[in-house]
Amino acid sequence: MATGAESLTLAPPRTRWGEVVIHGLLGLCAMVSVATTVGIVVALFLPAFEFFQQVGVIDYITGTEWAPLFLQKSFGVVPLIVGTLVVTFWACLVAIPCGLGAAIFLSEYAGVRTRKTLKPALETLAGIPTVVFGYFALTFVTPLLRDIGIQVDIFNALSAGLVMGVMIIPTVASISEDAMSAVPSDLRQGAYALGSSKLQVSTRIVVPAAVSGIVAAFVLGISRGIGETMIALLAAGQQPGLTFDPKQAVETMAAFIAATGAGDVPTGSVEYKTIFAVGATLFVMTLIVNAVSIRLVRKYREVYE
Repeated sequence: MATGAESLTLAPPRTRWGEVVIHGLLGLCAMVSVATTVGIVVALFLPAFEFFQQVGVIDYITGTEWAPLFLQKSFGVVPLIVGTLVVTFWACLVAIPCGLGAAIFLSEYAGVRTRKTLKPALETLAGIPTVVFGYFALTFVTPLLRDIGIQVDIFNALSAGLVMGVMIIPTVASISEDAMSAVPSDLRQGAYALGSSKLQVSTRIVVPAAVSGIVAAFVLGISRGIGETMIALLAAGQQPGLTFDPKQAVETMAAFIAATGAGDVPTGSVEYKTIFAVGATLFVMTLIVNAVSIRLVRKYREVYE
């Protein structure tokens, strides 16, 4: 007589074709993302490499005059980098404190009903086209600055940076608020039990605990400011000068790419290849910012069980 153990047989698991198809589609999506990134890098850096065969890398990086479309050509990218950093600085000066303050309010102070109303309204701001922000900076903010006594040029870095900061606020606020909401409530309750006020809990408990997500929000906002095109193109001007004065006109790297790409520059010329050289420079700058962000996030990440 066979025992129960001997008579028990395990049938091979039946293949679930639906899971196989889903697994393949997800893998295909991942491969498309990787292939797109590789394609962008190849399409960007091959013409940039051809550009640097005609223009020295040292002259490009250290030159202080940028006039690739003039008769006396100059290919020093420093004015474009300075213009980009000036506009981004003023954008961060608005977006970081306002975005973090909005995130703290939504996470720690606002009630459920208030949060459900304010957060979608704040995120709606992110859906406004950037060209609208650009004309708003040119036609409203610049005259407003002049009315209050700040003598800015018609095109200037200050108005472009301020409006760009307003555009970035939803990004910083939304991601920071998500990071703060992920902090366990036990930390808050323990701090309240020790007699802490709401302000102390918000600034000394919640913000430090969510600092990795907040840093990621800041870096994402900075990256968006560095790569913003239409606001800088419409409001900051197209005068690549080596100046840190925000009241004067500047030209950013993204604005140069947009303006030159839409012009009548002959394809294959050295002037045309400057688009890819500046794009590669912008890509490297953004890559460095993201690499620093990843390092900071990993260093200060808090893991809760």
